[in-house]
Amino acid sequence: MTKTLFAEFTAREGAEDEVARLILDYTERVREEEGNLVFDVLAKEANPRAFWIYEVYRDKDAFQAHLEAPYGGPFNTVLAP
Repeated sequence: MTKTLFAEFTAREGAEDEVARLILDYTERVREEEGNLVFDVLAKEANPRAFWIYEVYRDKDAFQAHLEAPYGGPFNTVLAP
């Protein structure tokens, strides 16, 4: 059974371009993961600071491998503020 995640967040005022750049790099890495089936990032046209990420993984083990990827923690740390 696939594992699906939908995340929604809003970048700080003035940080939307930096967040978009970070997400682009992260997207490329995640899409290379063996168990990743879908990793789509959307920005809301009416609010370019609002982002949605839709992820689908082959199964729970593939999702767990994604969570353990060495680039995930640093991405989330930089994104958190």
